[in-house]
Amino acid sequence: MDLTWRPLTLDDVPALTRLYAAAEEVDRTGDHFSDEDLRDELEGPNIDLARATTGAWAGETLAGYGLIRRRDAADPVHMIRLQSVVHPMHRTDAVGAHLVEWFSRTSREVNERAFPGAPFELHHGRHQHERWITGVLAGAGFTHQRTMVNMRVGLADLPPQPPLPDGVTAVPFDFKYDLAALDARNDTFAGHWGSTAYEPEAWHHLVTGSKDFRPDVSFLVLDGDKVLAFVLSHFYQSEAAATGIREHYATWVGTRAVLRGRGVASGLLGHTLLAAKAAGFARSALNVDVDNAHRALGVYERCGYRVEDEWHVYVRS
Repeated sequence: MDLTWRPLTLDDVPALTRLYAAAEEVDRTGDHFSDEDLRDELEGPNIDLARATTGAWAGETLAGYGLIRRRDAADPVHMIRLQSVVHPMHRTDAVGAHLVEWFSRTSREVNERAFPGAPFELHHGRHQHERWITGVLAGAGFTHQRTMVNMRVGLADLPPQPPLPDGVTAVPFDFKYDLAALDARNDTFAGHWGSTAYEPEAWHHLVTGSKDFRPDVSFLVLDGDKVLAFVLSHFYQSEAAATGIREHYATWVGTRAVLRGRGVASGLLGHTLLAAKAAGFARSALNVDVDNAHRALGVYERCGYRVEDEWHVYVRS
């Protein structure tokens, strides 16, 4: 069947939810999305629905889609994020070629609108089970640049947690520290591969203003009004509905340089895990770059997390 390609609209959200569900039956990425989840994503400040999304339609069925997400900074390169999902019945060479051509052409337009003249790269992630898109990306000149891992720990049998060092206190997240937490995040992740600074609008939409944010199991270490360390947590109701498991997600974990090497990160994360257990969560998850410059993998292992699966990032300049 011939496919009709056009930009997505918010009215297409139910069709996009069905597309993700069909792909998950084959790809087993562990991701489950509701209409509300996907509507929230498409309404993000860094997404231009009319000019930076495309959908392939087979009659009334969404057979595949592509999305381009601009970043908040291009320092030194605008690392444009690409997303795509294609229904297993429509994973053909023609669809792959159309997506790659659209990504190439439209990303250049997105870059010129956001950061005229700046160099840019195309970044596309894929789960270890998503084999079809791996071939599409490799055939289009994308190369594997980074591996991220999902890690989990059960909370029912949580091992003894590392304590916070003497003189360091965990403070529950308060929205009066929202921008201070953003400043700490931007400082902590400066120089991390693939990371750029967040602007307040994107930070609020994706993190502290998200419907999934859980301030009650998020904690800070403060010096006056300055945030020195943080664990910011989310809970995804759609995941719980699909799996039957209430999973705490440690979305952002960071420590400024002044406190590194003292066990603050593992102590603050341990404090958070105990709070998550008390709040009724069954397990906790997080995602980390295996080559993280601050040796975060070891920090998480000290709290009991173990690697479950991998995500890979493919890049083309």
